[in-house]
Amino acid sequence: MTSEVDETPGMTEALGYEQARDELIEVVRRLEAGGTTLEESLALWERGEELAKVCRRWLDGARARLDAALAEEPPDEADTE
Repeated sequence: MTSEVDETPGMTEALGYEQARDELIEVVRRLEAGGTTLEESLALWERGEELAKVCRRWLDGARARLDAALAEEPPDEADTE
């Protein structure tokens, strides 16, 4: 039987943004629903923290790529007149 909380070391880093976000939503749903033991709740919380870090790294990376792309754009012709 497998746990619904993925605690495999190193697997969090391999997640894409959408995967991490979707799993984080599920973790929050389970925590809000209650009915878990203290130990299960702590494991879910820890997993949620890791997933939130993955999402933040993806979003920070996307922001950096956008900023870099915008910095490389030549000024509009209207801006030079």
